Amino acid sequence: MTPLNRLRHYTWWTVVAGGVVVCLGTVVDLFANGRGVPRSVLLAAAVAVVTVQHVRYMRQAMVGLGRGDGSPWEHAATFAVALAAWAATTGTGGFLPAWAMLPALVIAHVGAILPRRSRWPVVTVMAVLTVAVGGLTGGEDARLAMIMSALMIFVLVFADLAQLWIWDMAVRQDEARRTAEALAVAEERLRFAADLHDIQGHHLQAIALKGELAQRLIGRDDELARRHAGEVAELARTALKETREVVQGYRRASLGTEITNAVGVLRAAGIETTVSGDAAGVPPPLQPLFGALVREGTTNVLRHSRARRCDVLIDVVDGQVRVRLRNDGVPAGFEGESGAGLAGLRERFATVGGRVEAGPTPPEGFELVGKAGVGR
Repeated sequence: MTPLNRLRHYTWWTVVAGGVVVCLGTVVDLFANGRGVPRSVLLAAAVAVVTVQHVRYMRQAMVGLGRGDGSPWEHAATFAVALAAWAATTGTGGFLPAWAMLPALVIAHVGAILPRRSRWPVVTVMAVLTVAVGGLTGGEDARLAMIMSALMIFVLVFADLAQLWIWDMAVRQDEARRTAEALAVAEERLRFAADLHDIQGHHLQAIALKGELAQRLIGRDDELARRHAGEVAELARTALKETREVVQGYRRASLGTEITNAVGVLRAAGIETTVSGDAAGVPPPLQPLFGALVREGTTNVLRHSRARRCDVLIDVVDGQVRVRLRNDGVPAGFEGESGAGLAGLRERFATVGGRVEAGPTPPEGFELVGKAGVGR
């Protein structure tokens, strides 16, 4: 389970727990203070209506504050039910904190889902009505009822808003992490595209111009046309050679360079990354190979996990090299064996007598291991 899901579950069960507390308090009060069966049934129904509505709307609000969902008449009816139960229990020697929580719950979830511009005016009006009802129906306990209702409203409104604010910040952080991942990948693609454009641009332009010139000279000066055609072929061969050099340079970056790039990309995505071992100790012929391993592993961490941590471990013993990438945050059941990237890595390692191993590690981890050596 990812940290975001854990936070969602925590917030959700906290909301449910608030409803359970209200139910238990009011039920205990109904049993402790005999009010007659019909009246007790009506009060129990009011508690059920308010609790269900509170849980329902708080669940909707968990995607962010100010959704504005729900009919105003539905909110008004729920609030009226809560006020009626509150008025019926004040001044009767009941457990005031439990019954004061009924209108407070309605005010809390209405405040959570209303847009910011109308949230506080509506909450203020509802709070004043609740306190006034407590004062009018509280009898000898009027002052206590007013204080208790104001206190419950203050506590529940700000507690629910604080929880939902924390949830909203967590959602925004997760969205920012995804954006950082996408930007890191896009930045690398743009870098490669810029290098390719700089190398090929002038060659392709020259090929186009000489090709047009040769076409116009056919039938008029065939010898000159053949010369231009030969130059076009030579330019094309040069462009192809330099393109291969760009691609090979991209693929054959040193292991140290790839690790530096990987650490930057992963940390930009909010993933704590550590490196153990010395990349410079890897023999030069194997540097591009293990660089490709790190690049592929980094891509898989970003695409297929919700990692919070990634470790890169480099072991070099007597020319034999082992590089491991370990990360957490892997969904249950993910094997990572079907990707074309891993298949390509295995083929490249096999050409030098090496091998690549990949698979899940308990409880929610994944490990990519490359092994190869000089002269194996």
